[in-house]
Amino acid sequence: MFPLADNIPNRRRPYVLWLLLAANLLAFGIELSVPAQGLDLFFEQYGLVPARYSDPLWAAMSGLSPTNYSPFLLNTFLHGGWAHLLFNLWTLWIFGPNVEDDMGHVRFLMFYLLAAIGASYAHYFFNTDSTMPAVGASGAIAGVMAAYLLYFPGARILTLFPVFIIPFFFTIPAAAYILAWFLIQVLSGGFSILHDFGDAGGVAWWAHIGGFGVGLLLAPLLRRAEYRPVRA
Repeated sequence: MFPLADNIPNRRRPYVLWLLLAANLLAFGIELSVPAQGLDLFFEQYGLVPARYSDPLWAAMSGLSPTNYSPFLLNTFLHGGWAHLLFNLWTLWIFGPNVEDDMGHVRFLMFYLLAAIGASYAHYFFNTDSTMPAVGASGAIAGVMAAYLLYFPGARILTLFPVFIIPFFFTIPAAAYILAWFLIQVLSGGFSILHDFGDAGGVAWWAHIGGFGVGLLLAPLLRRAEYRPVRA
C-alpha cells in the first residue's frame, strides 16, 4: 500500500517539515558527491553500525570510533538510494504536516529527533553484532505515523494498491492503514529474530518499531492544549 493523500487540512505552514525534507535532500546530495569507491566507507562512518559499539576491538580494526555516538542521529538523514529517499520523504510529507500543526514547530522538531534516536537505539539493541550500516529516516517517520494515529484516527487516507501492473485506489481510515503497517513491522521484526536474520533483509524492522513506540509515548505529551477536533 502506498499513501497518496489525507483529508485533514493544515492551519499553519509546516516550516519544520520543510526543514527536515531539505536536510534529507542535502544529506543525499552529499552522498552523491562521494566517489563510488568511497561510499561504503562513508556509510560506515556516518551510518549506524551496531558492532562499532558492541565490539570496540572490531571497531578499532575497522577505523571506527566506538565513542562517537553521532551516527545514532546522523544515520536517519542518510538513504540507500533514490527510491529509499523518495518513499520516506513522501510518507513524511503525507503524515508530518498535521502532526506539526498540532504540536507546534519546536515541539515537532524535538519529537522527530527523539523518535529518530529512539529508532536507532532499538535497531542497535536487536542487531548488536551487525556490521551492516543502517541508514534512513523511516524510524523517525514511524514516530510521526504513531502521532498521526493518536491525533487523527478517523482521518481518511487515499491509498494506492497495485496488483501486478493494475493500480487500485482506496480510501481507508488512517487507523487501519497505520495499524496494518505496524503489524507488518512487528511480524517481520519477530520473524527476523526467530530465524536469526537480523538486518540481513536490508530493512531495519526494529528501528521502525522503536520509532513508533517513541511516538506513542511522546505524542500525547507534546500535543498543544488548543488542538482541533478530528474531522472524518
